[in-house]
Amino acid sequence: MEIRKEALVQTCRGQKESGFDYLKKITAVDYLNYIEVVYVLYSTKSREQETVHVKLDPTDLSIESVMDVYKAADWYERELAEMFGIEVTGRGKVKRLLLEEWNGSGYPLLKSFEWGKDYKKLK
Repeated sequence: MEIRKEALVQTCRGQKESGFDYLKKITAVDYLNYIEVVYVLYSTKSREQETVHVKLDPTDLSIESVMDVYKAADWYERELAEMFGIEVTGRGKVKRLLLEEWNGSGYPLLKSFEWGKDYKKLK
């Protein structure tokens, strides 16, 4: 299901109340003219899966945290911030997770990222 970013937290709450009690994954896809954030929800009772898609304009890469609904969102949201440059609001400062010693600039999973340009090797 595709939703507006303003409806994300409310949609996740509704999905959890309807039985999708487990957050399997949050990731993003860079389509150049927009970024799509993908939430994969799972029902441990019915064994069904639901996918929630949110399109972000590349000039406004921000989305609200769903950690109040799914505690497992923590590391996934940190990955969004670190690898795609998506600001996750409503959760405080995001500490680096994957690129703790990253000396380069930019976001490695964006298609606009140029490896080798400002890239400095990790120690």
